[in-house]
Amino acid sequence: MSGTTVSSAILLLVIGNALALVSDVFIKLLEPGAPLFQFAFLRCVLTLLLLLPLWQHINHRKLFEGGRIHLVRAHIHLGGILCMVVALGTLPLATANAVFYGAPLLVMVLSVVIFREKLTRLSVVAVVSGFIGILAILRPVEFNWGAIAALGSAAALAINAVMVRKLPSEQSTVHKLFLTYLLILPASFVLMLVEGAAWDPSILASALGSALFILGYNITVLLAYRQVDANQVTSAEYTGLIWAVAIGWIWFGEAPDWWFVGGSALIVVPLVLIGLQQRRLARAQSHYVADSKYHGASG
Repeated sequence: MSGTTVSSAILLLVIGNALALVSDVFIKLLEPGAPLFQFAFLRCVLTLLLLLPLWQHINHRKLFEGGRIHLVRAHIHLGGILCMVVALGTLPLATANAVFYGAPLLVMVLSVVIFREKLTRLSVVAVVSGFIGILAILRPVEFNWGAIAALGSAAALAINAVMVRKLPSEQSTVHKLFLTYLLILPASFVLMLVEGAAWDPSILASALGSALFILGYNITVLLAYRQVDANQVTSAEYTGLIWAVAIGWIWFGEAPDWWFVGGSALIVVPLVLIGLQQRRLARAQSHYVADSKYHGASG
């Protein structure tokens, strides 16, 4: 399963999103009132240790190239982790993940604001539909800190995704991940000390499980997108919501209601349509290039 074909890449993304959901489950299983900053610090340390065997994929001579952007992204990522823990501890698993899928919509908006990109009609529909979907899932009458945290986590994901364009293009994904978690350590350590919570051994298991499975997700994404165009397979990412509903229902007894179903459809369906549209455009372009080469050769 190398990710060198479209079908294998899709399978990798389906598996990867399942791994990401298992990471969320480890967070959700934290005891109520568990030390938040202690968990964040331990997860960062353990992620760095898990990345060490991949050291050969890091450019050691230019380890801190693009350091300022990395530093900002790292601390935004820390905020995203903290928001994610609060959201998963407060909201149903599927509800939190549905809001996390608002990140691609925010990426579109930020791309227009920062990079002056132009949205297609379908992209505009996706943004409007997606925000209506988020409101339908959260419902203002049920708005709480968990909902705010879920939105904060989605915003952190979107900002970091947009800021990737500012990073050195030659840096590998492993390099970027390693530097992110390395730069998080000082702030997360200080926050843990300020928190002053007693050492909780149970957090170590949750932090290790969360770090291990989210790293597995990152690796599957890396393999899936390495040799296959993103527009061909990216819609498979949304199978994560199916995993969230299934695990939440079976494990935590969180049956989705019609507000959730309708809101999720408003978020996911337009994004899938955009992926399909990009796939058609890519195929049409490839056919055009092939025809041009054929006619050029025959002429």
